[in-house]
Amino acid sequence: MARSRGIGKSIALLFLILAIILGGLLWFDYLGIIKAKSIFAPVYKLFGLQPQTSVSATSSKPLQANLEDDRLAKRLEALEIRSQELDKRESDIARSENANEAIARELEDRQKSQEEREKTFNNEVKKYDDRSTNIEQISTYLQNMPPKTAVEQLLGMDDQDIIDIFRKTDAQALASNTASMTSVWLMNMPSERAAVIQRKMASKPEKLD
Repeated sequence: MARSRGIGKSIALLFLILAIILGGLLWFDYLGIIKAKSIFAPVYKLFGLQPQTSVSATSSKPLQANLEDDRLAKRLEALEIRSQELDKRESDIARSENANEAIARELEDRQKSQEEREKTFNNEVKKYDDRSTNIEQISTYLQNMPPKTAVEQLLGMDDQDIIDIFRKTDAQALASNTASMTSVWLMNMPSERAAVIQRKMASKPEKLD
C-alpha cells in the first residue's frame, strides 16, 4: 500500500515537472525567446493567442531597413570625406609640383646665365692672352729691326696698339735689365704723334684693352 502511494507521488511529481517544463517552453516561445511554434501552435489556437514572431521589434524589417540606411549614409559620408581629403591632397601635390617646377626653371636659368658669364669671361681671357702674346711677339720683332724701320711699322698702327707695344717693350727691358727701345722709337716719330702717344700713356692705366 505504501509502495503504491510512493509510486503515485512520483508520477504526480513527474507530471508536475513536465507541466512546468512545458509551461516554460510555452511562455518562452510566446515571448519569442525560443522557437517551438510548430509544437505549441494548437495550444495557441486553443487559447486564442497570437504567438510572438521570431522577428522581434528590435530586428523587424522597418528597423533593419533604417539601420541599413544609416549604415549606407555613414559609408557615403565617409566616402565623401575621403574624397575631399584626396582632392585636397591632390591639390597640395599639384601646388608642390608647380613650385618645384618653378624652382627648377629658375635654377636652370641661373645655370645658363652662369655658363654664359663663364663663357664670356673665358673668351675675354683668351682674347687678352692672344693679344698679350701678339703684342709680345710684335715688340720682339720691332726690337730686332733698325729703329727707323720699326717706327715705320709703328706709325701704321693705332695709338692703343703702340702704347701696348711700348709698355711690353719696357717690361721686357726691365726684366732683362737692358735699355728700352721705347725712347728711341719716340724720338724717331713725328713730334705731334709722339706727343699724343706720351700723353695717352700718362693718362691711361697700364693694361691691354
